[in-house]
Amino acid sequence: MNRKKVDKLMVFPSNHIFNYLRSGKFEALSDEWKHESMPLQFDYEFIVVTEGTLYLRYMNEDFKVEKGEYLFLPPSDSRREGIKKSYCCFYWIHFTADLFSFPAQISTGEAPSYQRAKCFLIPQNAAVPRVERLIIQMKRLQDLDRDNYPDLTLNASLTAIITELYGQINTELPKNENLLNNKQIYSDIVDYVKRNISNNFTINDIADYFGYSPKYLSRVFSDVLGLSLKQFIISQKMDTAAFYLTDSDRSITEIATSVGFSDVHNFSRTFKKATGFTPTEYRNSYAKRILYHV
Repeated sequence: MNRKKVDKLMVFPSNHIFNYLRSGKFEALSDEWKHESMPLQFDYEFIVVTEGTLYLRYMNEDFKVEKGEYLFLPPSDSRREGIKKSYCCFYWIHFTADLFSFPAQISTGEAPSYQRAKCFLIPQNAAVPRVERLIIQMKRLQDLDRDNYPDLTLNASLTAIITELYGQINTELPKNENLLNNKQIYSDIVDYVKRNISNNFTINDIADYFGYSPKYLSRVFSDVLGLSLKQFIISQKMDTAAFYLTDSDRSITEIATSVGFSDVHNFSRTFKKATGFTPTEYRNSYAKRILYHV
């Protein structure tokens, strides 16, 4: 299958509350699954893949959405349908938005005009910089829906998810042209942290790996992200731990080990400091999810 290049941006008015419809988690039962042909019409669909690969055709575009990536599908008369069998697991949300006179999506070349018109723009399909954090929010929205919270709460939670993604994407961008060279070093560090999330590493270990001084790498990281490297490492480990607590049956000891803590008590203290919850409290509060097998 040849994948078409998707170079489009979703258009959303700033200071706008989105309208939540429904959400869930889908899990294919085998690698022989293929998405059924289904209409969308008036809804947006937002998808985040957590396992495997989703192959989908919509509005004459072919999408290959891999683990850790998201996809927006705007309303249209087109049907979304699978184009290849594969195992995958993803979270999804259906919602509507009042675009006023704005189009649902534009090409990247049109971006400046819509930014001046007080819109915020999100690529239609890309990687989620901090996928665990986004999934936790999507599961919280499911909990609110399950517990029959009012529409106002559901809409606000949905809006927070969309703007969280927007914020993640924008904090990944250099703040000015002078940071372009440092951005590659920053990206390499982020990849290193994610690859080694289960190890107990230090800033000195990262510096040795890349051949730079710890002080220099910390400064580069703070310049690009506005967050210290130590804070980023801890937040990545805690986001990953939170994901495991709500999306797996692993014990707290196993989860502590999986994010590089040999002492479960130290892990629990760090987790509570970061989230305000003990690992057990967090699991009990956010472990619910609405699961679909199609």
